[in-house]
Amino acid sequence: MKLAIIGGTGALDSWSQVERAAITTPFGAPSDKPRRIEIGEHLVWFLARHGDPHRIPPHRVNYRANIQALRTLGVDSILALNAVGGVRADLEAGSLLVPDQILDYTWSRAHTFSDGGSAPLRHIDFTHPYDGPLRRRLLDAARAAGEKVVDGGCHAVTQGPRLETAAEVKRLARDGADVVGMTAMPEAALAREAGIDYASLCMVANAGAGLEDGPITEDDIHVVLKGCMHRVRSVVEALMQLP
Repeated sequence: MKLAIIGGTGALDSWSQVERAAITTPFGAPSDKPRRIEIGEHLVWFLARHGDPHRIPPHRVNYRANIQALRTLGVDSILALNAVGGVRADLEAGSLLVPDQILDYTWSRAHTFSDGGSAPLRHIDFTHPYDGPLRRRLLDAARAAGEKVVDGGCHAVTQGPRLETAAEVKRLARDGADVVGMTAMPEAALAREAGIDYASLCMVANAGAGLEDGPITEDDIHVVLKGCMHRVRSVVEALMQLP
């Protein structure tokens, strides 16, 4: 397994960096230079989805360049770290979830390599967007690390960067969503087009709009995500130790 992790720059605090790769792609520059990091005895690529410093909004991420850069580096598996809001009532802030389905509410994002240029037109099967070996290994790693994660759930993806309204969260619940984020699409579909196994570890940062009293603040979200990172680190390190 040649693994890459796509996530926020906060994840980099967990591991030592070895090198950075200057990569160009036909789709432009990736969000940041991919970094080689050490996880135990293993070397893994890491890509900061929103750049470093954190500056690129979800709808402006160059998802095609990010996936193409990792493909150029020989990556065959991608673990996405996603901050999400809870739509299902039992998914409290601080919960970890490994989704198995996606609802895509985004628009105007470059969502395919088949754009009429040099890439051939492909109609990928996306029935099960997270159905590769990496997802099963991720669940095994969580058990090995003793970390509780929710197995399965529908990950709704909205345009952002604003959070949802209370009415939108009610609609997401009616549609069957369990969590809502802003970055899983078109990232997951592009990975499928590129032949890369893709799995997600979602960190529930807050209850969805209208599900709890009071406003949702960025400060509160950052506190929760910071608290999740030691658990994420344990799962990732256990993943790298699996036979």
